[in-house]
Amino acid sequence: MKTEQLSRFAGFGIGLASLFTENVLAHPCIVLRRQCQVNYHARHYHLTPFTVINIMYSFNKTQGPRALWKGMGSTFIVQGVTLGAEGIISEFTPLPREVSHKWNPKHIGEHLLLKSLTYMVAMPFYSASLIETVQSEIIGDNTGILECVKEGIGRVIGMGVPHSKRLLPLLSLIFPTVLHGVLHYVISSIIQKFVLLILKRKTYASHPAESTSPVQSMLDAYFPELIANFAASLCSDVILYPLETVLHRLHIQGTRTIIDNTDLGYEVLPINTQYEGMRDCINTIKQEEGMLGFYKGFGAVIIQYTLHAAVLQITKIIYSTLLQNSV
Repeated sequence: MKTEQLSRFAGFGIGLASLFTENVLAHPCIVLRRQCQVNYHARHYHLTPFTVINIMYSFNKTQGPRALWKGMGSTFIVQGVTLGAEGIISEFTPLPREVSHKWNPKHIGEHLLLKSLTYMVAMPFYSASLIETVQSEIIGDNTGILECVKEGIGRVIGMGVPHSKRLLPLLSLIFPTVLHGVLHYVISSIIQKFVLLILKRKTYASHPAESTSPVQSMLDAYFPELIANFAASLCSDVILYPLETVLHRLHIQGTRTIIDNTDLGYEVLPINTQYEGMRDCINTIKQEEGMLGFYKGFGAVIIQYTLHAAVLQITKIIYSTLLQNSV
């Protein structure tokens, strides 16, 4: 009984540790990665973790810790809106939330249509959240937690903060936003299933069910899922990084956002891009910043997933120790 209780507690604890890492611990990396992605002025591309740590330290020193944690509330709101929208749309339409094992192309098409509609609903809030995470703290515009909702609705009805004429209409942002969202979902789903399959086969081959110790069987119950999720989000983030850079630049254009100077670690810069749309943005980055321009801030992704891997490993060690003591 004691082991069963511990198992339930451990399952909850492991899930919590993973959630904490993905949403809280990783946030400074996400802030810096987005600031580098939208900074078309930047001469330093921050492709390695070393320069990223250096610039994080500078921001922390000049603006205080808030500089790296800004916009965290709004990222949770975007997740909430996405989940809520998906639930409501699937409730009122025949579109399936899950793909069953006996799937067919029509079923998958309908499921991806549901995802696309969800990303469209969440898009104005994603845009507002992006602005909150890249806007410099020096501006001193301390936004409330629901500012993201207000800005998102304002963007849809054309009211709120005055934007410049270069602001791209939401209609022209639908294609890149939905493309990025659906591709991210598809790639991570495929990789997650694939990694899970490999891990389960490996587990089964290395110790058949009868000879497994309680500790091992508990580890086998929780960890393959976490490792598969980790691999899935890492691969989809890396593969889609150039598209994410383009998406963020299109979303931020014309919003009168002032960002931190990622070359110096102090001072601020305005965003004055004039992209006509997705194709123009891709061509301009290629011409003016080179192919590596699509990977600005990539060092932050390396730090983010190194942290995540470390947390997974520490959790596993703590969990094994607790279980061994209880058995």
